[in-house]
Amino acid sequence: MLREILRLIIFSAENAFIQVTVFVGAVLLIFGYLDYLLSGRLIKKIEDSKKLQPVIGAFLGLTPGCGGAILVMPLFPRGTVSFGTITATLIATMGDSAFVLMSVMPKEYLLVSALSFVVAIITGYLVDLLPIGDYLQRKYRADRKSRAELKKAHAAYEHSLLEAETGLASSELMHIGHSEGDEIDLALHHRAKGHQPIDTFGYRATHGSYFIYWIVISLGLILGIMDLFQVDLNALPIPNLSTVLGVFGTAISILTMLLSRKFISDDTHEEAELKLASLKETSIHNAQETAFVGTWVFFAYLAYELFVLALGSGNYLAGESTLIFFLTQAGLLGVITGVLVGIIPGCGPQIIFVTLYTRGLVPFAALLANAISQDGDALFPLIAVDKRSAFWVTVFNTIPALIVGLLAYWLEINFF
Repeated sequence: MLREILRLIIFSAENAFIQVTVFVGAVLLIFGYLDYLLSGRLIKKIEDSKKLQPVIGAFLGLTPGCGGAILVMPLFPRGTVSFGTITATLIATMGDSAFVLMSVMPKEYLLVSALSFVVAIITGYLVDLLPIGDYLQRKYRADRKSRAELKKAHAAYEHSLLEAETGLASSELMHIGHSEGDEIDLALHHRAKGHQPIDTFGYRATHGSYFIYWIVISLGLILGIMDLFQVDLNALPIPNLSTVLGVFGTAISILTMLLSRKFISDDTHEEAELKLASLKETSIHNAQETAFVGTWVFFAYLAYELFVLALGSGNYLAGESTLIFFLTQAGLLGVITGVLVGIIPGCGPQIIFVTLYTRGLVPFAALLANAISQDGDALFPLIAVDKRSAFWVTVFNTIPALIVGLLAYWLEINFF
């Protein structure tokens, strides 16, 4: 039994890295660069385009990862976007699980993205017809401190690590969605967990050797592409090259995630701002994000393999047969589970759920419901600034997720 478990660990580590993590890394670099070029401009655009705010918000949420959506969240408490806009943004957001689906099942990713985008825009405009946004704005303004109290509180905190990281003075820092010294600045850059401390071993390791991780990803990407073309990787001139590189890549991903101190979420508002300030920071934090996704994919793969083994009482094939029978009977439960998992803030649980879909464990309707319901890491800045708004936006995300998920499930079982 122990030998079989060890085999499954190695098998999961190799497949997670070669089949998913390397492609996630490649896509993250591309979209990280696009975010660096466009995100700041889009945030300015969304503030200036009142009638199109839900559409632009949905587009920012649709971009893979959480960066675009994270930057939108403080704009509602500040009063520059509507409540329907942040609702649309979060409905369209798939967070880091988008990278997994995009890498393994691109057609399904495009379909889920298109449906989520439409649902996000419709829901955003409908929510703006309700008085909830005005109510939340009034409550937030009533709870705000006076300017004198803010100045005193700001002086009591050590300044954001943005200054130490970028070398810019406080007055020169480019904040997105707020200003230096205001209440949102206090919540996002002083009280909430932000960038990892710069005086730690983890910081020095992740910021000093991130290029090594990208070299490993590049080598793995070559094998990953060969695998797509049905090349037997372990029959190459170098014996067991895929297994060795896959296990090493997964191990270094886990180590990078631990050194980055990112377990449930991997992106903060402060780090999203840092990535807009520097291409180097974009590359460093994208390496950390790739490691985060790769680690969760590995654990999802391993959990699946061990679950099947246990289900068959040590007989893997028997476990697979039992699992397939169960899944054919539990489609509706999968939809409800997808919605409930989506309510959990953070990308980790969502990566596991999407990975289970790629392994055939949940129906498409459950994937769609989860995509609409989940917010990735983008909800955390809103929780830090205004918990009341975070609660209500979760409610308004959950309702269409359940409705669309159940409708998609009904269509699946009746027409496909």
